[in-house]
Order: sequence, then C-alpha cells, then structure tokens
Amino acid sequence: MSTEQKISAIVLAGGRGRRMGEMDKGLLLLQGKPLVSWVVDRISPQVDEVVISANRNLAHYRELGYAVLPDEMLDFPGPLAGLHRAMAVVRHPLWFSVPCDTPFLPEDLVRRLYAALRADGAELAVAAVEGRKQPAICLGYTHLRAGLGDFLAGGGRRVGEWQSGLRWTTALFDDLQSFNNINAMADLEEAEAKVDGSK
Repeated sequence: MSTEQKISAIVLAGGRGRRMGEMDKGLLLLQGKPLVSWVVDRISPQVDEVVISANRNLAHYRELGYAVLPDEMLDFPGPLAGLHRAMAVVRHPLWFSVPCDTPFLPEDLVRRLYAALRADGAELAVAAVEGRKQPAICLGYTHLRAGLGDFLAGGGRRVGEWQSGLRWTTALFDDLQSFNNINAMADLEEAEAKVDGSK
C-alpha cells in the first residue's frame, strides 16, 4: 500500500446474476479459477483488508479466507445493500468497492482513486474510463453509511443516484479493457482468450 490511510476492500458478489441465468458470477471459472479470486488477487496488494459481500454459496466464498457478509436486507436489493452491510464491520475509515466480475483491474487502481479523493477534498472517488463512470468501482469514507441507510430505507437502489448526492470526484483511466466485466458467457469466453493471449 502506498496511501496515507489504511483502506478496506469490499468485493461485491451478492447479486442475483440475472444476465447470466442467475448463476453466482463470482464463482464462475476463468482459467480454472473463480472470478472472485481473480479480483481478490488483483486488489489485495492494494489494500489493507478484504471482505466479500455475498448472499449465496457462502461456504465457497469463505474458503478464500476472508470475512463473508450477507446482506441484512432481503431479496437481493443490489450492491448498495452490500456496501451498507460491509461499512458496519470494516476495520478502516476508508473503503474501496469493486464487483466480483472484473478480473483485469489496474494494479494502481486504489492509489489513483485515493489521490483523486484527497486532491479534490471529496467524500467519494469513482473510477471513470474514457469518460464513462464505473459507479461500483469507488473509494469512500465509512461515515457515508448513515446517509446510505436513509437512501436505502427510502427505496433507493441505484448506485449512481446515491453517489450523485455526495461530494464526489472521478479518477480517470484510459484502459477500457482493464475494467471489462463478465456479464454474459461471451464475455467469459473473451476473457479466456485474453488470458491465453497473454501467456
């Protein structure tokens, strides 16, 4: 880690996976290794703690050796519910969130989000690639939990809508492929080809 403050990572693996036939995306295999393991391997050197937000197959996720946190809300309410749950238990004042289906994230992702957060005096820094925000890939303070709880209690579910009410900034990246996520089997096949091509 090369930031002044310690940071906890929250890996978001609690979704229903509707676009993948309701498969648990974090446990889909890429080169024989679960997607969530690719994500953890990429981000763990960048942070001081990792927790996993998951709602199914909890024993499988626990085998990775990290705390696994089911939502407190029922019926897969979305990534914000996972964030809200995790913010209550992470050990550090800053948290970084990332989906479980983004296996090729930049190795300096957290450092650059932190630099943007500090430079702009923001509450939240969101990754943006080629001008497009990646709302689920962000860095913020745990004191945001109270306001997030109010947002969820009022029926809010969209990550971007919650973020728009905060003092937020962006960290700009230009390598779109590093942020590719696996939303369909075709995406998984492309990822397999990418890994094969890099060997």
